[in-house]
Amino acid sequence: MSRANVGRLALLALLWGSSFLWIKLALRGFSPVQLVFLRLLLGFAVLAPIVLLRRLPMPRGLAIWGHLFVAALIANAVPYVLFGIGEQTVDSNVAGVLNATTPLWTVVVAYLAGTDRAVTAMRAAGIALGFLGTVLIFSPWETAGEIASPGGLACLGAAACYGVSYVYMGRFLAGRGIAPLMLSAGQLGAATVLLSLALPFFGSQTITWRADAVVSVAILGALGTGMAYVLNYRLIADEGPTAASVVTYLLPVVAIVLGSVFLSETLTVAMVGGTVLVLLGVLLTQRGKQRAHHG
Repeated sequence: MSRANVGRLALLALLWGSSFLWIKLALRGFSPVQLVFLRLLLGFAVLAPIVLLRRLPMPRGLAIWGHLFVAALIANAVPYVLFGIGEQTVDSNVAGVLNATTPLWTVVVAYLAGTDRAVTAMRAAGIALGFLGTVLIFSPWETAGEIASPGGLACLGAAACYGVSYVYMGRFLAGRGIAPLMLSAGQLGAATVLLSLALPFFGSQTITWRADAVVSVAILGALGTGMAYVLNYRLIADEGPTAASVVTYLLPVVAIVLGSVFLSETLTVAMVGGTVLVLLGVLLTQRGKQRAHHG
């Protein structure tokens, strides 16, 4: 990996890993639905001009746009709102750690959907390790554990949505000859439409115009959503999806450090140990997948 792409990878990890901090701060002034609507709108506002300048062709056909709206629902609208709901009661580092289970959900969903049933011993061990790590993070035997709460379950549900979305997009949107950046812009635009429909019913709360909340929404939308997509696709184009996926391992680390430093959030031994197990599980499932494809 070139030095420039190492820099891009580090910046992407910082943008995505810090998103849980920005969500926590933005919730001081906005409701989850208000926050997600503004985040998506700003992200789309960043990508749309780039797509127009590059003159990328628009997706054609009702079927493709139907799939884009479904992808927008399960990859953006629902999980973003769930993280917002979750972080109303759990710390940002908890949300970041639970987000690390996304690749494990992807493996399970792909197997159940029949799109990837190459299960090696290594992949099975990875899934088991990831499951154990998630249980350790939740620590249900701890009576006062905030993670084993509705907020923690909302964050876990968001990670599961991401897992479903990767499988869905792989089956119905990938390989259709549409530029990835165009797909991203279309998906963010579709998600913005969905949230605008939900806003009158679930986003009518009074907004508190705090500086920290407004700045957090701006950073989360323009940088953490819009610019992060651009960085991600540049990495995939230059280094390939496997190398680009390394960012997955860095996100919980960034979320834990930022939550501890800027919000004085509690860090438990169970959280650290569980995170290590989850990341080891992800590593094993990815290596097991590569071996199954080469075998």
